[in-house]
Amino acid sequence: MSEILKNYPEAIQAIKSAILKSRYRAAAMANRELLSLYYGIGEYISVSSRKGTWGTNAIEVISDKLQKELPGLRGFSATNMKNMRIFFEAWVDVFSVFTNRPSVAAEMTMQYNSIDIQTLTLIRQPIAAELTSEQIEQFFSIGFTHHREILFKTKSFEERIFYIERCALEFWSKETLRYHLKSQLFTKQGKLLNNFQTAISDKDLQQKALLSFKDEYLLDYINIESPDEEPDERVLESEIVHNIRKFIMSLGRNFSFIGNQYRMMVDEKEYFVDLLFYNRQLQSLVAFDLKRGDFKPEYLGKMNFYLSALDDLVRLPHENHSIGIILCKSKKQKTVEYAFRDTTKPMGVATFKTASELPPEYRNVLPDAEKLKELL
Repeated sequence: MSEILKNYPEAIQAIKSAILKSRYRAAAMANRELLSLYYGIGEYISVSSRKGTWGTNAIEVISDKLQKELPGLRGFSATNMKNMRIFFEAWVDVFSVFTNRPSVAAEMTMQYNSIDIQTLTLIRQPIAAELTSEQIEQFFSIGFTHHREILFKTKSFEERIFYIERCALEFWSKETLRYHLKSQLFTKQGKLLNNFQTAISDKDLQQKALLSFKDEYLLDYINIESPDEEPDERVLESEIVHNIRKFIMSLGRNFSFIGNQYRMMVDEKEYFVDLLFYNRQLQSLVAFDLKRGDFKPEYLGKMNFYLSALDDLVRLPHENHSIGIILCKSKKQKTVEYAFRDTTKPMGVATFKTASELPPEYRNVLPDAEKLKELL
């Protein structure tokens, strides 16, 4: 009996794993079916409304009738049905995958006169792009609300695929997606001023490091009013630590917070790193040095010292060399480029923007402190 009991934990874990995998597959299949349904209905609405076979307010009338025919029906408001049309028209030139099965639109239009789908090309700009099998799976793995946010706030095919991929791989919530769309992650990713090309010999690690940091970080949860319009570095640090989950969200995936004012002893003297993180993908410690004003070349000397100390005193044998990011209020490109010459430690210079610097039209959409606590 004791031998049987010893095997119970293993059996429980095996069954638990099977249940969770089954639930995930079921959810993924349900999401795929729902997206296919919305795409098909969007096709039907697009063809019928764009060709003028429907009158004014037809979608509103149809939505209202559907609610009466199917009490409790969700997701078919007039607004959402128009979103389905947008969804179809945005992806019809890309997605041949939907044609692998009879479309909902085809099933519906069989009851009526034949509709020439090709006429839609007159009102849409074709997208000359294809999706890989992996991108198709990612497309179907995120919900319709995520697709709607992406379509409304992006313009290019490449930008949309970028956000779809990140949502799928990093399991972004709708709020996280909105944050990155507002901070324009797509345009800022990989544009950090840095010396990675000369300081990191491994080409693959170079690329990963470049994609792990942004040129500018939107700290929209920090609203500091100071006399000279520049927040004190310690106040800025305190606000970031207080909102550390939001800061990690702005950094992206694979970052873990180690601490602020991280203490190191060198020659019996204390030195402190403002913010210290660890990146699992890079397998590197990442030190942030906060600066309130414009970038100055001497900042690199201080960061170089910190990275040397971290590599000798903190870094584990299997980890890559530490990376330093100087986060300042502003920077001049040539000054940064000259400062980086002949440096050997991997470093980058990024800027930040707080809530008080956002355009007026964006300020009122930010959640207040209490609402932000609820969201987190």
